[in-house]
Amino acid sequence: MNAIILSAILGVVLMFSGIMFKNGNTVRNIAIAGMLILLFANLAEMKGYHFFDINTKNLLSFTRFGLLFNSIAIGATLMYMLVSSRDIVNVGINVAEYFALIFFVLCGIAVITAFQSLLMLFLGIEIVSIPLYILTGADKRNLKSNEAALKYFLMGSFSTGIMLMGIVLVYGAKATFNIELMGADVNPGRNAWYLSGLLLLLISMAFKVSAAPFHFWTPDVYDGAPTVFTSFMATIVKAGVFIGFVRLFEGTFANSGYQWQLILAIITAATLFIGNVTAVFQQSVKRMLAYSSIAQAGFMLFALFSFNSLSREGIILYSLGYCLATVGIFAVLIRMKDYTFEGFNGLARSQPVLAATTTIFLLSLAGIPLTIGFFAKYFMLASAIKNGAHLWLVFFAILCAVVSVYYYFRVIQAMYFRDGHAAIEPTTPGFRWILVFMAALVILLGIFPNLVLQYLYF
Repeated sequence: MNAIILSAILGVVLMFSGIMFKNGNTVRNIAIAGMLILLFANLAEMKGYHFFDINTKNLLSFTRFGLLFNSIAIGATLMYMLVSSRDIVNVGINVAEYFALIFFVLCGIAVITAFQSLLMLFLGIEIVSIPLYILTGADKRNLKSNEAALKYFLMGSFSTGIMLMGIVLVYGAKATFNIELMGADVNPGRNAWYLSGLLLLLISMAFKVSAAPFHFWTPDVYDGAPTVFTSFMATIVKAGVFIGFVRLFEGTFANSGYQWQLILAIITAATLFIGNVTAVFQQSVKRMLAYSSIAQAGFMLFALFSFNSLSREGIILYSLGYCLATVGIFAVLIRMKDYTFEGFNGLARSQPVLAATTTIFLLSLAGIPLTIGFFAKYFMLASAIKNGAHLWLVFFAILCAVVSVYYYFRVIQAMYFRDGHAAIEPTTPGFRWILVFMAALVILLGIFPNLVLQYLYF
């Protein structure tokens, strides 16, 4: 509850700060200070300190799993602001509103991680989605940004309609919105309603996390949106919706008495295949990362496919590792004047620190040992093996991970083994030190993952 209330309040504060302070850097500093307060408040709630005592009437449930992810999302957003907030200031004139919308998105994520009622899931998804439509079209002078915002709005509205229809059918079959009260028993005459409703919920959530075959909006939206907001959308937002997906699955799908594993296995395999194969043929690093995010969603779907203790630990590690690595890569990409692979030629000679940290982030996304990405993928695959069903999917995921190494290493090859002079904007020592800190975290947690996982249990 601390995160929900404070993020909403801080969002309003940022809105009014735009009236009081015309200097974008002042607003940026207020936003960073607010994010530190929000992180402290959520960590305090994990320790049992509740700043707000509100009876939610069983609409929300604040579990250790949800609170830990909130801390990861807020911490990753703090890192994102530290490395990219100056770029947010440069997007347009509505600087305070951009930061306010980011706080509102975090409010929605906090609702998604705690929902007990399907109505709260819907509200959380909408609180996340509506600010993102605005942020996607923030660069009003860019036609690609306008196109991306329209496409995102239309596809988001379409998936929301599917979600509402699914909620209606589930309520018609169960006469409740509470996911804990949705057991396997259902009126035989309404069983088709229930299963159809769950299928529609599965489709709508697959839209939100860009799982195949509902991923078609993702590359165009990520490519057209301002790069600094693409970084936020592809990381913290996607991971937050995935946590909601996990809670929905354990509360309704797992108790439905229907075998969903085959459907999930097909969606997972299609997501892995399409994301990795299409990423191979991209010439723009930004678009490659868009397709890569689809492939990463395929691995995150293992949390739904197997659903055991290993998958819960895996989705936490995957969310943290994926957010840190992708935010770091986008922070460097924003400063590149050429987004193609050739634009990275010779970066290691002109900017050795940026090249080294980018390499670590790419190795983590590829799942190379000694990075958090390796353990994240390991936990996901181990959870599927422990589950014991559809083991072919594990081997297929390993093959797809091998394919991903190719396009990630293309960037590393360009930075270290290609002649050229990468055109990049000047960077500050503070920016480079933050990237080094993030890269160190990726390696440290790749060696000692229990530094994070222990908070699930203690």
